[in-house]
Amino acid sequence: MTRPLIVIFLAIVLDAVGIGLIFPILPALLRQVAHTDNVAPYIGAMTALYAAMQFVFAPVLGALSDRLGRRPVLLISLAGAAVNYLLLAFAPNLVLLFVGRAIAGLTSANISVAMAYITDISPEEKRARRFGLFNAMFGIGFIIGPVIGGALGDTWLQLPFVAAAALNGLNLLLAFFMLPESRTPSREALDLSALNPLKPLRSVLAGRGLLPIVAIFFLFSATGEAYGTCWALWGGDTFQWNGLWIGLSLGIFGVCQTLAQAFLPGPAVRLLGARATILIGIAGVSAALVVMALARESWMIFAIMPLFALGGIGVPALQVLATSKVDGGEQGQLQGVLASVVSLASIISPLAFSSLYFVVRAQWPGAIWLSVVAVYAIAVPLVFGLRLQPKAALPVEQGAA
Repeated sequence: MTRPLIVIFLAIVLDAVGIGLIFPILPALLRQVAHTDNVAPYIGAMTALYAAMQFVFAPVLGALSDRLGRRPVLLISLAGAAVNYLLLAFAPNLVLLFVGRAIAGLTSANISVAMAYITDISPEEKRARRFGLFNAMFGIGFIIGPVIGGALGDTWLQLPFVAAAALNGLNLLLAFFMLPESRTPSREALDLSALNPLKPLRSVLAGRGLLPIVAIFFLFSATGEAYGTCWALWGGDTFQWNGLWIGLSLGIFGVCQTLAQAFLPGPAVRLLGARATILIGIAGVSAALVVMALARESWMIFAIMPLFALGGIGVPALQVLATSKVDGGEQGQLQGVLASVVSLASIISPLAFSSLYFVVRAQWPGAIWLSVVAVYAIAVPLVFGLRLQPKAALPVEQGAA
């Protein structure tokens, strides 16, 4: 592996760590700063703000990197992330916490620049493998982040942010001294329309065959946001988990889901077909969510993690169906649509789930997971209505080989 790839992958790991480390400690931090126990609405608003900043600034940073070069944009974003984590660590009030989280969303939008850097330095025959490593690095960071955040947060609530600031500072130094520029900056004038985050969604209207798939993708993305928004609150309210146990539970969930996504989608699509694979994923995660809603002992949550992770096989199968709907020259536009859908779900869903948790918390905190099952139920008839093509199975089979 080349030195630039190592630096880029390290940056992605740290981005994911920064996203994940806040989940176990956010409820306690907000109680401390906001001086209230009713923090669910604040968590939803903060998560939505983070996603909104990503949604708006990902195309901005990507376009700027085309004009200025990848290296300066990455360096500025890494420096901004280090400063931001220090701001979060010592924010004395709720307003500064929200400001810090907004900056975190802005700096984490550098993922689009990192993807462009990998494309620049990778020959076409190596891109698929390197993009796979990219996703693996993000998964590793998201596994590590909650565990670190929970363990350090039990010592001092602000300590995870100080650690993240130090790690980002180290990564900034590595990038400054070891990361060369990957492209010659463009001399062309910046096309302001490229900064419009809604532009990629127009292609959905032009290709109606994609609309049901995009709708399912939105619903799947929306359900995923429930965990980051409500898991820590629910774990504390139901089992009196401290930060370490919240972090460990999220970390184990991340490990199981990463393994499921790495090894199961290819064989499942080959043997069962894309539709059945998606439906099995929905059934597995829904069964696990029902157990979570009814559980009264914490060991039950860890016991169902493999079943819970089975839901991870549905998204890759859905992506295979999506890519089969457009030709090679439109795959980039398709990925832009799917990225925008994820961002939109990440803005809307945390607000909805946090508000609902505030309603059910006193009587039955676990009821929040039944609401996630209800969202999955909406997706089922859409899955049955998909028009499938035999060739849709090919990309997964090849990727699994």
